[in-house]
Amino acid sequence: MRERWARRRGHIPTIVPYTGYGSTEWLRVFCRVLLTKPLGAGASKRRRRRREQGIRGWRSFTSVPVGDVPVVIEVAGQRIEVLADRGGVVDTKIPVALPAGWNQVTLSTEGSQPVDAPIWIVGPDVGFGIVSDVDDTVMVTALPRPLVAAWNTFVLDEHARIPTPGMAVLYERLVRAHPGAPVIYLSTGAWNVAPTLARFLGRNLYPEGPILLTDWGPTHDRWFRSGREHKADNLRRLAEEFPGIRWMLIGDDGQHDEELYATFAIEHPDKVAAVAIRELSAGEAVLAGGRTKADEHGADVPWVSANDGSEIADRLVALGLL
Repeated sequence: MRERWARRRGHIPTIVPYTGYGSTEWLRVFCRVLLTKPLGAGASKRRRRRREQGIRGWRSFTSVPVGDVPVVIEVAGQRIEVLADRGGVVDTKIPVALPAGWNQVTLSTEGSQPVDAPIWIVGPDVGFGIVSDVDDTVMVTALPRPLVAAWNTFVLDEHARIPTPGMAVLYERLVRAHPGAPVIYLSTGAWNVAPTLARFLGRNLYPEGPILLTDWGPTHDRWFRSGREHKADNLRRLAEEFPGIRWMLIGDDGQHDEELYATFAIEHPDKVAAVAIRELSAGEAVLAGGRTKADEHGADVPWVSANDGSEIADRLVALGLL
């Protein structure tokens, strides 16, 4: 009904591209199809750039998704058609040969302008990668956990968040020490906020990389999707997709990161280079609903924890991991 109403008002399909990743033999492509009000011929470059970067804040949740529509992916001389899900999200893996490093694909659907999506291709010789949580790991949330989702939904702007001290420098040092390493940001947030999170990461000098988010809403057996399962599923998927990579898992002690990483490390010890946990301050821990106990993780992998990125880096250096 919302889609019919939007189309009667002249709204047109718009593709919001997200950063993807892949190997030299395949790609995982992400985007979302929304109905948006067309920009006039006299629209400023700034407005057009903001449209290409994605709808911000609460508007990203009130915009109408276009589900079950074909999306054309053009890459390396190939033209591949896939179907968006009912939330307008495309998350698909396609067989394509591309060189290691940054590449791009072109995305379009009927009635939309083509847009480009960046893709990070991991080289076959790369043996190290980073998986990072977002809230309270790369950015300071400082909100009670029940309010984080609402904040992300209706308020989030890249200027309104504070980067976690020292974490961007830590990530940059890890990337320099391991050329070609993929940096994957794994969050329980919704795809709607991906463009804003990407701008935050870029503004605060974090290495660019895919942000793996989820689509809010009911599934066949529950009203809301499980963020924890989303993270666990993607960790297992990364282990399968890149069997030669050992991952540095970075998170915080205010939610389920320690337990989640420990479980993964116990199941796949050969896939984990180390676990690095940012310890929340006393005030942050209260807002987060408490903290987990790192000494009970039980995983036989290098494990460090500290209050900020600089201290984590020192501990990694002491262990010979940086």
